[in-house]
Amino acid sequence: MTTELHITAISDVGRIRSNNEDMVMVGERQIRNGSWETTFHLTDDSHYLVALADGMGGHNAGEVASEVTLNSLRETFCMFPKGMSVSALNERVYAWVRHINHKLETMGHEDGRRHGMGTTLVGVLYYEGHVFWLNSGDSRLYLFRNGQLQQLTTDHSLSNLTGRMEQRNVIVNCIGGGCNTSYIEMNEFTHKLQPGDTLMLCSDGLSDLLSDVDMERLLVANASVSDLCSAALAAGGNDNVSVCLIKTIP
Repeated sequence: MTTELHITAISDVGRIRSNNEDMVMVGERQIRNGSWETTFHLTDDSHYLVALADGMGGHNAGEVASEVTLNSLRETFCMFPKGMSVSALNERVYAWVRHINHKLETMGHEDGRRHGMGTTLVGVLYYEGHVFWLNSGDSRLYLFRNGQLQQLTTDHSLSNLTGRMEQRNVIVNCIGGGCNTSYIEMNEFTHKLQPGDTLMLCSDGLSDLLSDVDMERLLVANASVSDLCSAALAAGGNDNVSVCLIKTIP
């Protein structure tokens, strides 16, 4: 059985920042300060990765952390053997989290300008008929279905612990960042994605400036990733803006 995915992605520096610490990865393609569009035909034995990272750290270390993390995830995912069970796949991902945390920490010790660098991560893994999503930090994954937008991920932010919205940009979990307790949420879609469904990955440069209602309204109007990015820029653009849409073609 074959499923067609139409994938578009954009990553923009925004109106305030001098460098872009976001990055999107679609298959083997990296997107930063640009856009990308492709179509992928999924089969029952396909392995395919789409992920987004929002880096943090001084002296441009955030852009290093996001790129290193996404490249490492792609390389690891490409080495996944065929026929793994769901539990075995989970173990591989959790082992990778330990590896990438150690790698970022080591890079920080070797170059003090990169000390404490880290990144959020949100991603979708297509593996032999299964679809999983990953999350660490406050970059988000949404499902847009039948005209309604639903956030699937939970922000790993201080506001979710305290209930104080002014703390929503303080994250309590990420990849690297000098956090020895970094973790990643991994979940399998228990209900199959339907023709016409759209998955949206985004950094907080989009979700902080546009409400879920705003984003839903734009998607109902068939907004492109460029339209979503432009709306965030028009609302202030005070952060890097990255968004990726994965549409299951009817």
